[in-house]
Amino acid sequence: MDDRTLPSESTGATPGASASSADNSSSPSSPTDGGANRRRRRGSRGGQGRQRSASPASDGATGDSSAAPPAPRIGDTMPIPTVPPPGPARQSDAPSAGAGAGGGQSKSSRNRRRRSRGGGGGGSGGAAGQQQQGAKNGSSSSRRRQRGGQNQELTPETLERRRGRERDGKPLGRYVMCVQVRDGITQVGVLEGRNLIEHYVSRPADDVSQIHGNIYLGRVQNVLPGMEAAFVDIATPKNAVLYRGDVQFDPDDVDSGGEARIEEILKNKQMILCQVTKNPIGAKGARLTQEVSLPGRFVVLIPNSSTYGISKRLPDDVRRRLRSILDRVKPDQHGLIVRTAAEHATEAELTADMELLLAEWARIEARASEAKRPALLHREPELAVRVIREEFNADYRRVVIDDERLYNDVREYVGAFNPELVDRIEFYNRATEQLSLFEEYHIHEQVHKALDRKVWLPSGGSLIIEHTEALTVIDVNTGKNVGKDNLEATVFANNLEAAAEIAHQLRLRDIGGIIVIDFIDMEIKQNRAAVVDAFREALSRDKTRTQVFDISELGLVEMTRKRIGEGLLTEFSTECPDCAGRGLIVDHGLLN
Repeated sequence: MDDRTLPSESTGATPGASASSADNSSSPSSPTDGGANRRRRRGSRGGQGRQRSASPASDGATGDSSAAPPAPRIGDTMPIPTVPPPGPARQSDAPSAGAGAGGGQSKSSRNRRRRSRGGGGGGSGGAAGQQQQGAKNGSSSSRRRQRGGQNQELTPETLERRRGRERDGKPLGRYVMCVQVRDGITQVGVLEGRNLIEHYVSRPADDVSQIHGNIYLGRVQNVLPGMEAAFVDIATPKNAVLYRGDVQFDPDDVDSGGEARIEEILKNKQMILCQVTKNPIGAKGARLTQEVSLPGRFVVLIPNSSTYGISKRLPDDVRRRLRSILDRVKPDQHGLIVRTAAEHATEAELTADMELLLAEWARIEARASEAKRPALLHREPELAVRVIREEFNADYRRVVIDDERLYNDVREYVGAFNPELVDRIEFYNRATEQLSLFEEYHIHEQVHKALDRKVWLPSGGSLIIEHTEALTVIDVNTGKNVGKDNLEATVFANNLEAAAEIAHQLRLRDIGGIIVIDFIDMEIKQNRAAVVDAFREALSRDKTRTQVFDISELGLVEMTRKRIGEGLLTEFSTECPDCAGRGLIVDHGLLN
């Protein structure tokens, strides 16, 4: 997405993405009849004395856990639940774990939390033991679901509620998604009305550069105590980096307990299971975590964790309904996050989604137990499927695809989880149409403008966007805007326009990292505060995580936006061979 590649829900988690971009969730407390004397279930909001650790996950949701990370954020991804991902994301069938789909864990808590194989303090148990324990866990979950009663079926009323708004039989929605497929490149554009708000690019080489969400068996190459990090070989050209805060371990395995240093936890040549939370950018390798998350359409599975949460974006009555379902279907040995997309989902749908994720996790464990060297264990599906899984809902008027194979795959995927929306998937036959899909929807011209360094504002002002190695600088100018009343009013109006447009450009161009904005100086303090408030409000619709600081004494606004990919400009450009990307050529002959 951020594979402009996918952002997400950033959440980086986050990582992220994402979310990143993100659904927020909290751990629900169990209802009681005792008034103030409330009893709390394990994994509920109480959680005193439990450890917390960071997680890359996907939906931006948070839940209480013991030795488990905050919940995933939007942007974390997972393959098509019903069929293998189409195209380059298609995987060969791995040995099924059968009853082990309930969760592959050994009895010992040490092995349950550990995701490493080989040296350095013991690894996870064998596949046979994991499947035996998984069968036990699966049968326990099955009994709990049976106690909860029969699963709900989709009723006509539920389908009608999930169908979204219509007028004269035509669907209504504020968004349109266009997917254009060409040899070697797939592009996804998201329109709000006629304005392009997000643009994603995917190429076959993304198996090297766009690997966010992939799960690998890696080998520790070098542990750097001074950096509190380790470099890990994951069978990509660049070694990935695993920081101390993203390492999962049992305090009983090390002498220092919970405050163990990274060199006490990881050893050179040790094999570990890990997930990518940030794509490689420039000279930097990918970022890893050992806290794996598998997002589905309605839930996110956190293997070997007690994380338990429901998206905060959902209304309280919906959260109460989903909480009761979650109490019945949650696996004993795995964490579960219910996503915003599950607002109208039935118990049968949540259970089916969860069981598909459990089966996928069992296949990942089986591959890990068989691998003897660094290897890819789980690949994310292709770009269009990832975007639709994370974004598509009743707010979308249509999804238009100009590739027949992808169109059929997407219809099959949407029909499996959102049959009421399958009629919004449309095929654009480029053989019979005069214009390409992106030209028909005026996406091409908007992408061209998004690649310029100068952006014009409606009143005649302008933005200048410059990228550097460390940060991105945005300069606001009045340009042709001369105003009517006085200088302060002219500058204030220009800055308000700039605040809205900057938020739009950051999202469209997928600009991340440190960003410094030079608004035009304003004398009135209330005007400065109003501009920052308007900027934060405009950014609130961006699923990628942002942080904005007040205007400094120099009149600058400093902010950060989670960086998952390299941005739109990098996807469509190469470094100039003459100036090496500097933008000018130095005449060294004048130095002689």
